[in-house]
Amino acid sequence: MQSINHPRRSFFCALGLAWALSAPSVQAQARFVQTPYKNPKALFDIYLDHPAKLGAALHWLRSFVNPLTEAPYSFFNEDMSVIVLLHGTELVALAKKNEAKYEEVVQRMRYYTELGVKFKVCGLALQDFGYTAADMQPFVEVTPSAITELVHWQNQGYALVTPTVVDKKLSVEEIR
Repeated sequence: MQSINHPRRSFFCALGLAWALSAPSVQAQARFVQTPYKNPKALFDIYLDHPAKLGAALHWLRSFVNPLTEAPYSFFNEDMSVIVLLHGTELVALAKKNEAKYEEVVQRMRYYTELGVKFKVCGLALQDFGYTAADMQPFVEVTPSAITELVHWQNQGYALVTPTVVDKKLSVEEIR
């Protein structure tokens, strides 16, 4: 049977103790990485079951656009290309007659339009909801079909982003 005071064991114990005592008292933390983005192209596919979820879906757009328009990137619309395609119940928020009801999300979309984001709605979905292009906000472009647009822009190299909007059951404080 080996002795507890085996020379190797003593050496490694002493080495471990020396390392532990020399380690800084501050815990290590995650490292921020500045990814070198170049001319990003994104297509946001929004198809929601309730127009009230549009605000949450636009947070995905914010998470894409805001970091790219701020330092160190400071991209403008010639540096990036962003399309938001709407073809579910959320398109009612873009009807001029519903502007008061959906004022907050319409204002957010106007803001992003000024940054160069294009908002497109499906012409087939407009028909399904009984709307025409004349019923939509002036910053909206009407396309023949959402599905053909999805294929077209992906064939042009746009990354597809499909926002997932879930019903929040717990607050951030409850899950931390």
